[in-house]
Amino acid sequence: MSADVSLDYLRGRLDLVVARIERAVGQRRKADPNSEDPLRGLYLSDEQVMWLADTRPEARLTSWTDEEVAWLEDIETEADKAEADGHVLRLRHVRDAFELQSFEIDLLLVCLSPDVDRRVEQLFGYLNDDVSRRRPSIGLALELSGTSALMAPARACLSPGSKLVDGGLLEIEGLEEPFLSRTLRVPDRVTAFLLGDLQPDATVVPVWRTIEAAPVDARDISRLLWSSGGRSRVYIEERAGSAAYALAASALSEVGLAVLTMDLDLVLDQLSPQRVIEAAGREARLQGAGLVAGPIDTLVERRPQLVRVLTGLACPLLMIGRGRWDPTWSMEVPAQRVAEPLGPTERSQVWRESSGGIQDDAVLNFSLSPEGVSRAVLAARLAAEMEGSILTTAHLVAGARTQNAAGLERQARRIEPSVGWDDLVVRPIVRAQLEELTARAAHRDTVLGQWGLRPGGGRGRGVTGLFAGEPGTGKTMAAEVVAGALGLDLYAVDLSTVVDKYIGETEKHLERIFTEAEGINGLILFDEADALFGKRSEVSDAHDRHANIEVAYLLQRMERFDGLAVLATNMRSNIDEAFARRIDAIIEFPMPDMAERRELWEACLGTRVPRGKDLDLDLCARAFEISGGNIRSIVISASYLAASKSVSLGMELMMRAIEREYRKLGRLVLEREFGVWWEVVHE
Repeated sequence: MSADVSLDYLRGRLDLVVARIERAVGQRRKADPNSEDPLRGLYLSDEQVMWLADTRPEARLTSWTDEEVAWLEDIETEADKAEADGHVLRLRHVRDAFELQSFEIDLLLVCLSPDVDRRVEQLFGYLNDDVSRRRPSIGLALELSGTSALMAPARACLSPGSKLVDGGLLEIEGLEEPFLSRTLRVPDRVTAFLLGDLQPDATVVPVWRTIEAAPVDARDISRLLWSSGGRSRVYIEERAGSAAYALAASALSEVGLAVLTMDLDLVLDQLSPQRVIEAAGREARLQGAGLVAGPIDTLVERRPQLVRVLTGLACPLLMIGRGRWDPTWSMEVPAQRVAEPLGPTERSQVWRESSGGIQDDAVLNFSLSPEGVSRAVLAARLAAEMEGSILTTAHLVAGARTQNAAGLERQARRIEPSVGWDDLVVRPIVRAQLEELTARAAHRDTVLGQWGLRPGGGRGRGVTGLFAGEPGTGKTMAAEVVAGALGLDLYAVDLSTVVDKYIGETEKHLERIFTEAEGINGLILFDEADALFGKRSEVSDAHDRHANIEVAYLLQRMERFDGLAVLATNMRSNIDEAFARRIDAIIEFPMPDMAERRELWEACLGTRVPRGKDLDLDLCARAFEISGGNIRSIVISASYLAASKSVSLGMELMMRAIEREYRKLGRLVLEREFGVWWEVVHE
């Protein structure tokens, strides 16, 4: 006996099949009047026609002899001993995995024989009465198995819908021909598996994906797998930052099944998606594995009929999707499970294992799946290699930012924060409120998740702030500082891509923005928020009614928002009061006082602009009551004037820039404000 006991068992069964084929050839030669004709199979002689007319189909059956029955019993006895010794016999594995009867195994071996023994090809050509047909027909396969073609159960074994055909173990060719003349073949992947090749089917390799491990509790799913057996169906709803794929893989591993994972987005790019799905199901059964398939959302959207093909696979199946399961997708009813976002402890462990031990709280603000963390770490390592440095937390944060999808950038402008707390000039009470808002966003997993303080009523886990104040008081900059403190990007919503004159379109645009914002790690900024979140009014015409519906929609959507958002407005009084309950922090940004203006002048001017000796920032702060945004505009305008004259920035140029800013704002240019510089400005 060779080292491959499984192959020895298969060879013994095939030797018996070949012996039966040879006996069938011998019987045919004795009875067929044209058996010695070299052109037999290319034409029908009169004698052969008469023989065919006189011979009933039962006469051509190759019944089992006593010797063959004893031979088969000896082979199976040896196989029983091999299994008792711990050997896995691939043919028996196929029998058990596909739930085949003995007769179906006989048919499979008949169809397999020409793929492993070239002699059988020519023998089948003889038995088919056609030298060009070197595979068994349905009629011949039934004859060689000793079964009449009149037996309905036997015919059903070789029909679409049977275990052999629907399981992918046999393929029927020539469907336009009469049933008994159709050709049977064993797919190459099945032949290769039986011969010992365990490499996966080349058809499904392009759609396989890997799963990153994560600390998840999958005991409830594994209990279902234990109890329901090979036809288990589970649908896992994937939340942003969850480990849905790791959850599925862990459940399969706990019940002793291998894990095969199929990317359904890649399946739709294949030439024949249905064949790929069916091949994946067959591969799972051949390997004794469970199949994890996702995301199902694209499949539902583009090819919904394939969901029924997927759920019809006869293997343990765990599907992943971003929305709830719709009963209309399939006749199968799956068990349903929600994969919640990983908590801080689990997320920390995933980052630590992926990065090789580097750990910092800065990366914990990113709600990424284990696969997203793995990609972020890879991006960080590549960035570190390009810089010629070691991997740092800064690289990890930058890598995490690269995992944000670009979908939101079609409706919002992405801003990578470049300012921090030290750059923000606001009053202490404002800064304290901003820090509290930042802490809310950073610790919401702990408070809402681990401590269980999440409110009911379908409310989301989002954190929302309202920044109110005069133009230029630092609202947008404060949002950028908060985003930077969390290590996130800032996405400023472009109102031109949101507001639509057609009824209902604005709500659709907003829904896309909210949905995308929940799927990224970023802070979304609605600047000039009163344009969208304005007060409802009494209905006097259809326009008022639609405007009120739009605000009502926003109220509902903010209630279940899961992301981070800041609303900025110059007119808080225009914001509908119903939003106040849904907003976590309302922060007022007052006009800066003299001390703050002095600090703003210094911060806006920076250290690299050449300053004239007469530049008096104390005078500027004391004399002109303007916002930080105005100060920045003045400094830029004055710097352009200095650059054009190739001189240092002095008071004369600064006063001219202030005068222009005043006129731009529509303010009076008064002598008492400009003092000794009035003559320069007045000119």
